[in-house]
Amino acid sequence: MKHIDTAFRYVRAFTFVLITGSLLLCGFVIYKSYELASIAKNKVYVLANGKALEALAADRKDNVPVEARDHVSMFHHYFFTLDPDDKVIQRNITRALYLSDASAKRQYENLKESGYYSNLIAGNISQQITIDSVQVNVDSYPYYFQCHATQQIIRATSIVYRVLITEGYLRNVERSDNNSHGFLIEKWHTIENRDEKVVNR
Repeated sequence: MKHIDTAFRYVRAFTFVLITGSLLLCGFVIYKSYELASIAKNKVYVLANGKALEALAADRKDNVPVEARDHVSMFHHYFFTLDPDDKVIQRNITRALYLSDASAKRQYENLKESGYYSNLIAGNISQQITIDSVQVNVDSYPYYFQCHATQQIIRATSIVYRVLITEGYLRNVERSDNNSHGFLIEKWHTIENRDEKVVNR
């Protein structure tokens, strides 16, 4: 009887340990499943040129500096990349004005009134811009930025290289097709815009 009682205790203890281990294992598996599901939910696959590329979703605060710099770069690209074609000028300026407030519109209207765009078309002059650097201070809102760039004014006989430095502030707005980063440039003005060198063609 003592052997039977001891054996029963051993079997009961073994069964208890087995059931407890199974419950712990099930709990761990369920926890890991939810963790993997939440990670997989943040992954997006983009099909580009027949190749699947993985993209990760992230909070906006993680990407503010990157998106802000790209927003400033795109605005300057559209505002200063011009060809001697009225439709190209209008298209680029319209895109730029979606990314900024009335301060950019004022500069555009001043240039238009002074005949700047008409001179580009009449002289078959192209203008391109290369963004050298964009500094954005995300420690205080609205975000202050300063953009350093090089302009190329391409004429039939020469290329003029100009140093361009601008500054302004960025505030948050709703994202849209015309403003994918969800920023708006405010109080934008030019600090410096001077000739650096002229290269004869």
